[in-house]
Amino acid sequence: MGQLLRTSFARELETLQTDTLMLGSMVIQALKESVDALRRRDMDVARHLIKEDEIINRKRFEIEADCLRLIATQQPMAGDLRLIAAVLEISTELERIGDYAKGIGRIILLIGTEVLIKPLVDIPKMCDIATEMLQQSLDAFLHQDLEAARTIPLRDDEVDDLYNRVHRDLIEMILEDTSLIDRCNYLLWAAHNLERAADRVSNICERIIFTVTGEFFEFDMN
Repeated sequence: MGQLLRTSFARELETLQTDTLMLGSMVIQALKESVDALRRRDMDVARHLIKEDEIINRKRFEIEADCLRLIATQQPMAGDLRLIAAVLEISTELERIGDYAKGIGRIILLIGTEVLIKPLVDIPKMCDIATEMLQQSLDAFLHQDLEAARTIPLRDDEVDDLYNRVHRDLIEMILEDTSLIDRCNYLLWAAHNLERAADRVSNICERIIFTVTGEFFEFDMN
């Protein structure tokens, strides 16, 4: 009987991991679509992204409910408890990254059909790196890959450098022509959302490290 219960519990843990990876895939897709829609000023996709965020939120709360149920009914041991706590934390981080994609969708609606103030070069690069980091962090979570969890956040510097470049270029444009403030700010907000998404990946990696080692570790994001 005990073995059957343990097998059932193991399957439920696997389902938690699978659901977390599914949520991560949804968020990655939303982030990519948001930047592509920004490039094309696609109002329909922007509205879809805003609506789709409700599904991401609902999935996150389903995962949270399953985690709390397992804690309440299974009384997991330390290692399993750390894994469940990781799922709780990671699903929250993923939901917040999804909010950044929704935010870019809203920015698209604010911009409307106006020609962008500058060609999108660095912002798509930021998205590419952030989504690569996120996919790698999800793989590290699945395989409990400690080394990957420690190295993935190092790429955050690349995202920060691109953000600083976007910020500098847009501020220079505002200084030359203050009538461009709103249009520049829209792109600054989009870039900031991507910069924060990469920071959230570092939080995910911190949680993976704790899951594997039982030790708290924080990356220096300054």
